[in-house]
Amino acid sequence: MLCTWRTSDLRLLLTLIVFLVVECISARGQSLNTTSNSSMQQTGKGNYSSASVNGSSTDKRQRKLELPAEANASLSVPVDTKAVFDCPSILLTSLVVTTWQIILRDKLSCTRAYRRDRNETKEGNCTDERITWASRPDENLALQIDPVATTHDGFYMCQMVTPDGNFHRGYHLQVLVPPEVTLLQSKNGTAVCRAAAGKPAAQISWNPEGDCVTEQEHWANGTVTVQSTCRWEDHPLSNVSCSVSHVTGNKSLSLELTQGAQTTANLRFLYIIPCIFIVFVIGGSIWLLKNSGCRKCKLKKTEANPGVEEDEMQPYASYTEKNNPLYDTTNKERCRMLQSEVDGIGLDTL
Repeated sequence: MLCTWRTSDLRLLLTLIVFLVVECISARGQSLNTTSNSSMQQTGKGNYSSASVNGSSTDKRQRKLELPAEANASLSVPVDTKAVFDCPSILLTSLVVTTWQIILRDKLSCTRAYRRDRNETKEGNCTDERITWASRPDENLALQIDPVATTHDGFYMCQMVTPDGNFHRGYHLQVLVPPEVTLLQSKNGTAVCRAAAGKPAAQISWNPEGDCVTEQEHWANGTVTVQSTCRWEDHPLSNVSCSVSHVTGNKSLSLELTQGAQTTANLRFLYIIPCIFIVFVIGGSIWLLKNSGCRKCKLKKTEANPGVEEDEMQPYASYTEKNNPLYDTTNKERCRMLQSEVDGIGLDTL
């Protein structure tokens, strides 16, 4: 019993000691947290006060940092629409000079400037009347193009001079032209999809896919014509579709192929060659029959009238006798001989 009592007493004592240690640790942690929070609050108050004190001295510097830094942007505009280019957003009261520099393809650089203190504008090498100020320069320094054409592809930069520094903003302008899409069937049975005069070049796809050849033709105004020719020899079809993808919008056309259109090119020779052969056979037969008939007619005439040739030769013989001098000389000699014989006979009779 004595040992049991001592063991329980020790356990109680150890429990009390652990409890006291935990209480001390938790109390220490709370005091540390309170101290740190109060120090942070004091520090925040100190910073806020210093910021409020220095705010008036750095107001001008902060205003300068808020001005837009130099930046170049890409701008895509559909043809025959209106394009507007803005300058950096600064107070007009702090403006000294604003200059728009325009660099177009295959043209001299054009400049448009505005001087605020004199309220005057100047231009240099600007011949395109479609490029103008969007409004009065003393109210709005933006530049506009109305309407946009393919010749307006280029770089447009607004440069602003102020007492706080110089600022500029540039635009790379690309004019978009939607292509004219057509789909037709050619004479040889192929399908032709054409996206004419698009900018940039369009992309053509077929449904179903076939044996296709795509060609591009570039024009002087920057547009591109894309033409795709397709055939389906292994799988004859009755309907095909052509899809044209372009930044200005997509377009799809369908075409019903005529029956046998896919095999027309292959069967053309099969139709032409037999026709030519038949024509030659008929022509040759007619020629042979005609020649054989003429020969038979000539033989029959010759057998029926054998004396015709002699009668026909007599005029020729008489003509020969009359016109041949040798024949005349022989006849004269014969006449003389006969005359001499007649004279001799007559003398003898007397």
